[in-house]
Amino acid sequence: MTLGVLLLVIEVAVFGFATFILFFIGLAVFLTGLMMQFGWLDVTMNVALWSSALLSLGLALVLWKPLHLLQNRASSQSPQSDFAQLTFRLSGDVDMASDDVVYPYSGIDWKVRSDKPLRQGQMVRVVRTEVSVFWVEAAEETPAAREQHENK
Repeated sequence: MTLGVLLLVIEVAVFGFATFILFFIGLAVFLTGLMMQFGWLDVTMNVALWSSALLSLGLALVLWKPLHLLQNRASSQSPQSDFAQLTFRLSGDVDMASDDVVYPYSGIDWKVRSDKPLRQGQMVRVVRTEVSVFWVEAAEETPAAREQHENK
């Protein structure tokens, strides 16, 4: 039983559940140990090996597809950008192809682009980023944001 738990821990902690082999073997060894503990199986090496082998095979046949689907499930959410809360006032007109408007942030001059045309002076927020490009959309101007930009 201890060997089964050890194999399960190694599978999850070391391999990050990337391979299922140790998972199936560990679970089979653990279940074999439980069945021996409750007296459902004889406590012999031969029975332990055969039971572990057959349980590993059975568990693999039953659980392989569900675990594989679970492991390969893609997230439908796009990752939230670290810049999602960044808002600023445009220093020029922007659209999808504009390269002349830049916003200095964290030591980098970011080009500012938008899917929809936006006017100079308009308050915007970053919705996604690409290499050296902030993609923005119009943002509602809050009193705190107005005060922050007036103090600059």
